[in-house]
Amino acid sequence: MVLPARLCLAAVGAALSGVEPAVVLHQVAGTFFDTALLMEVKERYANASYPGLSTEESQQKAMSDFYMTYHLIIRLTPIVPALILARLGDRCRGWRRATVAAPLCGYLLFRVALLLLLVFRLPLPFMFGATVLYELFGGHCTFWSGVMTVTALRSTARERAKAIMRVELLYGLAGLLGSLASGHLFLVKTVGWAEGTVLLALSILLELLGFLHSIFLLKMKQTEAKETSLGEVDGGEEEEGEEERRILLIPPSSKDVPADTPADAPARVMWVNVVLLFVAAALYDAAVVGAVELLAVFVIKEPLSWSATQVGYGDAAGCTIFLTSFLGVLLFRRCLNEVLLIMLGMASFASGIYFMSYVTATYMFYLARSLNMFALIPLPTIRSLLSKQVPASACGTTFTALQLSLKFAGLAYVPAFTKIYQNSLAWFPGLVFTLSSALTVLAMIPISVVGCRLPRTPQYEPL
Repeated sequence: MVLPARLCLAAVGAALSGVEPAVVLHQVAGTFFDTALLMEVKERYANASYPGLSTEESQQKAMSDFYMTYHLIIRLTPIVPALILARLGDRCRGWRRATVAAPLCGYLLFRVALLLLLVFRLPLPFMFGATVLYELFGGHCTFWSGVMTVTALRSTARERAKAIMRVELLYGLAGLLGSLASGHLFLVKTVGWAEGTVLLALSILLELLGFLHSIFLLKMKQTEAKETSLGEVDGGEEEEGEEERRILLIPPSSKDVPADTPADAPARVMWVNVVLLFVAAALYDAAVVGAVELLAVFVIKEPLSWSATQVGYGDAAGCTIFLTSFLGVLLFRRCLNEVLLIMLGMASFASGIYFMSYVTATYMFYLARSLNMFALIPLPTIRSLLSKQVPASACGTTFTALQLSLKFAGLAYVPAFTKIYQNSLAWFPGLVFTLSSALTVLAMIPISVVGCRLPRTPQYEPL
């Protein structure tokens, strides 16, 4: 009985020392916060008035303007802090934890800011200043890249892909559970406090626990290369620089490479394929983000007119896409190549978001979201395909360039989608979703060209 107890304690200790608890706590806290913010914005702009617009159209315009400014700040502010924290994490020993802890500290302050706004009835633009403050701590860009780096450093090369997919899956499941609970918790009232106060208090508590976990429990232990494959290791530990060289996909020496390792990285940059993949990623990101960011405002208006509970259920439906996309990759990766996987995900999103254009009832919304079940497959797969079009030593730079290009593109398409939505409210509110579907179809064109340019994979194994 002593041995199983020790094994259980060891397993619990290993789980608590990983980054997964911080990810789960942060995601649940985030779903609570998003529901509280949306309902507060809806309440503040309930009596908005614009010349020539009805009360509901005025509310929709005011809410979409708020979220447009909010998302532009989120995209623009964290670029420099993210680069600084990433460089410190790579160059300075002991700073790797900062890429997870610093953004969580910013998120914690942001949650507190909304609670102060709710309790003291501060003006809503106060949240713009709070957004700038929390993004100066690195924001989601730094947090997620830090999570991926910590996950990679804590896993062996053979188990790394599975470890990263496990974190993605936990992130989606945490969002699902948090969204289901958020609407009900929003309605919980306490004497003398407004609706949403309890929900925000729980969000702050969970974020605080995640921050404390990243400071005191998160271990930055790197895997030691003691795997004897092809006479590779004499028994000593690898240096930190060697491990990080592997994380960055810099080609190892021939003695470190198993005989059956495929040589996916070319000797030079395949510029045409890289440009086509960048274009496809930018178009698809514009289609997804431009539509989904307005979806929260769309469900508030008639004919849906969702309550806080229904908003939570809708967010949960979006989070299930993490699970279905993960299962889709597991199911189809053996029979479809990466190009066809990307096309499958894009077709899934294009069909679902086009159906969303004509949604007039709640059940139709869930039918449209069910068509999006593989919508998260394209961008990660594009990154995987992109890594095979450049030398291994240039993968990090290429991924950073892609992420920055998507951020800067957002500065153009977020206002564009918002203005189109506002100007089409009276005659076709779903126009932005139709436009999003059309952009997704356009994104499939460069992917198809890349598929034609890639060499055919042989269906046999060389002797």
